Order: sequence, then structure tokens, then C-alpha cells
Amino acid sequence: MPIATANQTDDVEASSTPLCHIVTPVGMLGYGLKEDETAAALRFYVATGVPTAMILDSGSTDSGPDRLAQGIMGSPRTAYVRDLRKLLKLVHEFHVPLIFSSAGGDGIDEHVREIVNVIEEIAAEKGNEGYSFKTVAIFSGIDKAVVRERLRAGAISGCGACVPPLTEEDIDASTRVVAQMGPEPFIVAMKANPDFDVIVGGRAYDPAPYVAYCAYLSGLNLDDWNSPEVQRQFGGFTHMGKILECGGTCAEPKSHGATATVYRDGGFTISPLMPTARCTPISVAAHTMYEKSRPDILHGPGGYFDLNSATYEQLPDNRSIKVRGSVFHFSKESGLPYQVKLEAGSIIGYRSMFMGSVRDPILIKQFDSLIETIKGYAADQHSQAAGEFQLDFHLYGKQDDESASTSPSQEIFVIGEVLASSQELATSVAATARIAVIHGSYPGQKATSGNFAFGIGGKSVIELGPCSKFSMYHLMDLKEGEEHLSLEGNVTVPTHNGVNGNGVRKQRESLFTQSVSLIGKGDRSLPKPPATTVNGHSNGVKSNGEQSAATTTAVNGSKMNGHAKPTILGDLAKVVRSKNAGPYEITFDLIFESRDTYLKVKESGLLSSKTIAAAYNLAESDVVWCGFFDPAQAFKATIPRIRAGKRTAGGSFMENDVHGSQQHLALVNLKLPEELVEALA
Repeated sequence: MPIATANQTDDVEASSTPLCHIVTPVGMLGYGLKEDETAAALRFYVATGVPTAMILDSGSTDSGPDRLAQGIMGSPRTAYVRDLRKLLKLVHEFHVPLIFSSAGGDGIDEHVREIVNVIEEIAAEKGNEGYSFKTVAIFSGIDKAVVRERLRAGAISGCGACVPPLTEEDIDASTRVVAQMGPEPFIVAMKANPDFDVIVGGRAYDPAPYVAYCAYLSGLNLDDWNSPEVQRQFGGFTHMGKILECGGTCAEPKSHGATATVYRDGGFTISPLMPTARCTPISVAAHTMYEKSRPDILHGPGGYFDLNSATYEQLPDNRSIKVRGSVFHFSKESGLPYQVKLEAGSIIGYRSMFMGSVRDPILIKQFDSLIETIKGYAADQHSQAAGEFQLDFHLYGKQDDESASTSPSQEIFVIGEVLASSQELATSVAATARIAVIHGSYPGQKATSGNFAFGIGGKSVIELGPCSKFSMYHLMDLKEGEEHLSLEGNVTVPTHNGVNGNGVRKQRESLFTQSVSLIGKGDRSLPKPPATTVNGHSNGVKSNGEQSAATTTAVNGSKMNGHAKPTILGDLAKVVRSKNAGPYEITFDLIFESRDTYLKVKESGLLSSKTIAAAYNLAESDVVWCGFFDPAQAFKATIPRIRAGKRTAGGSFMENDVHGSQQHLALVNLKLPEELVEALA
């Protein structure tokens, strides 16, 4: 396992000396991985003699608040068993550490413990008698009393302009609270347990374990936060982690996983695991802005990293990219406290639903009117019921009035969704509304036997159980040293009680705690096979860091994705995408393959905050961020999440696009001005 080294190299040597290799088999633990591709990468990198690790992410708020509020794992337990069985085999075979964060999808203490249990089960399986893993579990649960104390002290604020202020009622309603750890707890754990094999992290900033491994190996002194060298190294480590935590999403086509070679100056190379994929300067620069409110300044625990001076160079193998120039600015530089993001969810009721379709063109034209009749009928039938409820409908395939006049809908798919104070009431309202959809009358009705095609899955009404919402997505100021890991009171086996995961109830100077266990019956005293050198090359790049001069080339010319004459924005952009930027925002990225096209679009004035506001029916002041990002030949805009005319968080009642990935069509179909079309001709 890796041993930290002193941070003493000159600039030239630092830029050409590999610090470590990192293999990320997949962007999310539990999603499945390709063992053969991962093993091939490890076989090569381990043979170089440079410290090598498998690091990956395991969590996100993308899929809504249920994980936090209800303690639901992000993937089925069987999926974690499947992936960890492969990964632990590779740990044993290649003697490399495995580090991952946000265990179970949300990183709550219960899921950290459960993933440790999975590792124990795998180590006990027949054929794994030689397994022996020193496993460190890091817990990120935060006592609600601490949150309440900081709120009263004015030390908590919303994470972004769209997040409402935190209230004490929100704290009380939260089932549990986690904090996104920075790299510090991981670094402390590595120093305290230099012979670790596996680190199972609680909720953490996605790049945190990547940064920690690099900082640990380099001997980086985070107390020297004013040093330009430290800022450059930490910026590079963070930038690398931001890209790699999504696996091979930065490649074309997307790869399951990716690898990085990190250099002592903070520079790094990125390569996809899939042999037929390649990274380009545009694909890597574009991924840096993925899921973020803005592309150039990215905030995280303890500060932010600045990408304005970052460069992206294509290496001679034509599939790897060398990245340099990122800088991390620590909060302490501005006299500000270290902040962590708090995350929590609460249960607001219970849901039931029904679904089916309508094909009668007479009804489709006036279905909106029928909905109001149905809502009134359900309310009347439950006027004496104990409790409260909401009833609403998702309609798929229904054309707007203008489109319906020329291309009427042939069929619409209908989902009725009910939120109520009890499951019994939710189901009763859904059942009543379903009957009203089937048998409701409307002007011109001819199909008197029923309005609704239903029966999918054999269920009339489906009980969905508890309904959650985000109750915390806020920044909390920390006191000096709280961002680190407490090593007091460690236990050999994690207990199942206590606020801090490892059973220790006292809230110490450091907020985060660990437990350490030795899993498996293998003999750790047996010598490990020495690494051997294989030609000294990786993906066409010499292991000493030698690379070509910058070869970032833009594709010029006016071919517009196969369109002879572009008419809409989607004809020009290579990528048009929307995605969550946290639970409260949706962000849009438009990426252009041709530099010439990009510059002409930029100069045309077509894309602006005014354009975005008009496309999404917002006030221009509601646009969170809007601008161009030259390194990726891209335009980015970020807006609040809006549902039923109100700002809201992702997930919860009436959600129909929790990832926010289907909100980009208004930009795809944006009509191009004639002046721009002529300029591109």
C-alpha cells in the first residue's frame, strides 16, 4: 500500500514526475463495471512502480431526497455486492487500495456500516480465504443539535441563491443529517492507517477521496495554504477528481471508466478505460462544467478552484489529455471560515398513483377541463376524510393548442399522483380519481363504455409509500479544526448506535469519526510480489511525463452536424444538454465542435440571459448564471428549478425529471437569426 513522501521537488522535476496513477472503474459504485478493462489498467500501472489506487464515487443527490429521508440505498444491495466482489478481487490481486466515498448513495452512517458488512460477507465467501483487508470506515453524520446551534449563531446559509433559508422546523423534520466532507478526514485516516487496503467513506465532496490520496502521497501541507505551490497542487488534484469522479463521461464515446496519471506539480493526464474511446481537449474541458452552476469557478469544502488558466493538451496517443493550470483558493486566504455542505431530507406524506392512456380525440381536446372536474369530484368525495391531500396529473404526448391544430395527439399517457397525510387516504383519493377518469362525462362524448385504457402491471392503484423532500442543502461554517477526522475512541468493529457512526456520542473538535477493522483471514505477513516495469509507456505517454507540445486543434469550417443550412440552434451545437446543478438548479450546456461556429454564435448575441429567460418563461433576474466558456467552446446557463410556477427542489411530489436531463429542448429548437445563418454560410 502507498507510503507518503516528502514534498521537495523543483518545478521542472515536479511537472514530469508521476506522483500516482488512479483508476476509476465506473462513475458510480453499484452501476456495474468492466473487470477486464480495469484489470488491464491496473496490470500496467502497478508494473511502473508508481503508487496506484482505485478510487470512485458512490453517491449523489441527483435522484432526489428519498435516500436521505428514508435511508434507501442508491442501488440495490445486490448491485454493491456484485461491484465490490470484482473490486476486492482486484485489490487482492494487484495489492492496490480501494477508496470510495458517499457509501450507499447518500453516505449516511447506516450505509457506511452496511457496505462494510458487504465487504465482510465477500471476504468470508468460499475461495476468498486469502483475503485480508484493513478497512477504514469514515462517518459524516452530523448531530442535529450542532446544526441548530450554528443556525442560531448565524453560521448557516443556503448553498446557492435558489435555496431557501434553513429553519428550526426543517432541522426537526430531518430524518438524519450528513455533511459533505472535504479531503481532510481521508488524509488523516491514511496517515493514521498507512497500511490501509479499503476506505469506505461517508458523504463527501465528490473529488475529496481523489484529492486526499494525492495530497497524502505528496506530503502536501494544507496549513501552508498561502503558498502558490500548494494552491497549484491542490487545484490540480481537485480538478482531476472533479473529472474522474464521473468515470469515463469525459470521453467520446462515453467510457465506463477512466484513468489519471497525476504529477507532483498538480498537472495530470486523463485517459478512458475503453480502448475504442478517446478524450479530447473539448470533451475534458466540457466535462469540467458538467452539473455545475458555472464553468470557471467551482466551490467546494474549504474554498474554490479556479479554471480560468487551465489548459488542455492532446497527447500523441490521440486519446489522452494533459491538464495544467488549475488553482485552488482556500477560504482562509479571504479570512473566511471553512464551510461544509449539509444535506438532509424529511418525509412530508404518502403517495399513490394510477396510470393509463386516452385515445379518443374528442376527449383529448378537452382533457384539461376533465381534470378540473376530476379534482372537484375527488375533493367532494373526501370532504369528511381525516387528513389533507393533493391530487395532480402528469400528461405525456399532449400537444399544445397551436401544434394540435396541425398535428393532433393520437394518444396521451396519463399518470394521476396523490400526496396525502396517510397512505390510506392517498390510495382512496387515487382510486376515486381513477374512477372519475374512466367514467367522467364530457361534451360530445361518444365512447360511453369508458375513457381510459389501463391495467399496466395488473395494478389499478399503486401505493408508492412515503414521499420525501430536501430539508437541508445548506453551508455550515466550521470552527477551527472541525473539518478533520477524530481518531479518539476508535473501535475494531463499528457499533450500531451513536451519533457519529462509530458509537461515540461526544461531539469532538473534529466533526468526523472513523472505525478500523481487519476483514478476512488471509496472512498479511506474506511478501507481496514486486512490481515489474513494462516498457515504461502508458497509452502512448512516457511514464517520465514527456509529452508533445500543445496540439489543441479546433475543427474549422461550416459543416453543421450534417445540415446544409442550419435553422435552429440544435443544428449548430454538437452537444445540447441539461442537468441538475444540485437539487435547486438546472444548468444548460451547449458545446460547439467547430471553433468558427462557436465564435460566430458568441459574437451574434443570440445567447444571453435575456434569451434564456424568454425560452423558459422566467424573469431575466431569475437566471442564476449565463456566459461563454472558451476552453470548451461552450455556452452555459443556469436557472432555478420551477414546478407549478414556484421554485422547488428536485424530487418529491409531482417530479417528472429528477435529473433535469430533459429540459434542453427549448434551446435545441431556438430559431437562428438570418444574420447568423448568412455569416455561417
